Amino acid sequence: MESIFHERQEGSLCAQHCLNNLLQGEYFSPVELSSIAQQLDEEERMRMAEGGVSSEEYRTFLQQPSVNMDDSGFFSIQVISNALKVWGLELILFNSPEYQRLGIDPINEKSFICNYKEHWFTVRKLGKQWFNLNSLLMGPELISDTYLALFLAQLQQEGYSIFVVKGDLPDCEADQLLQMIRVQQMQRPKLIGEEAAQSRDQRLPRSDADQAIEVNHPFDGTAMLDEDEENFQRALALSRQEIDMEDEEADLRRAIQLSMQAVEVSSQAHYHKMCLSRPTAVRQTPFLQKNCEGEDKHILKNSNNSYSSKIRLQTYRTKQLLVQALQNLAQEVI
Repeated sequence: MESIFHERQEGSLCAQHCLNNLLQGEYFSPVELSSIAQQLDEEERMRMAEGGVSSEEYRTFLQQPSVNMDDSGFFSIQVISNALKVWGLELILFNSPEYQRLGIDPINEKSFICNYKEHWFTVRKLGKQWFNLNSLLMGPELISDTYLALFLAQLQQEGYSIFVVKGDLPDCEADQLLQMIRVQQMQRPKLIGEEAAQSRDQRLPRSDADQAIEVNHPFDGTAMLDEDEENFQRALALSRQEIDMEDEEADLRRAIQLSMQAVEVSSQAHYHKMCLSRPTAVRQTPFLQKNCEGEDKHILKNSNNSYSSKIRLQTYRTKQLLVQALQNLAQEVI
């Protein structure tokens, strides 16, 4: 794709870039386009003067700024159209009834000029392949024949005005070369400044809410998060944090409840030890012998099978549950 001429965006000179990318060379400069705009302004002034130089309409016209250019470098469709007439080219509105009645397949055209909110760019066929020559991209973007119609339809849906370029374009090296070979593009070119913005974002510390937004809406380079959507995702992340805090508080309350049960059982054991004068036999079943470990088994063997031994066993098991609950809670908090 090195043979394809592609001007990148400078200031607001997208009309100049659009024309030069279409013609595949440095055919127009800001000075030349400004000259065309001034000529159009003079023609409009002369038409307004025909109604009388002393009329209110004429004085109002003189006070208004030019509609064909401004200080930022913007040029109107009239300037672009007059510039193309020098090369025998004309523009036809793509979605006009007159053109739609022709029923021409877009892939049978040669080039398009697209405009949205004072931004102009070219889509042109070079050789046997289509390319998006938008000056906001780092380089030409390959468009397949099957995707071209969908691409133009998407632009129209987003509010773009599309013009078909009619006439014979000047010969260029890229067109001649791509008549013989076909190119492949493995990765879509990035927007100007996109790579720098991504590296800057990576250096900035990110909050939990920002990371949650990134997980739910990964950046793919084609679109950015809407402000309302971003605020919604932040609120969602904060609500999840609040739910996590509520879960931790619930675990803490359960641990406190277990500790209170342990204290209560311990008090009962002390009461029974003081009140019972004779031991009551407790049958040591195989189930207890099999499932008791550590201090549990030691209690069964050395407590003379008294009822107080059963209470001590229940107290010990409750303490074990409490310790386990506190350990689990500590791990979740960490």
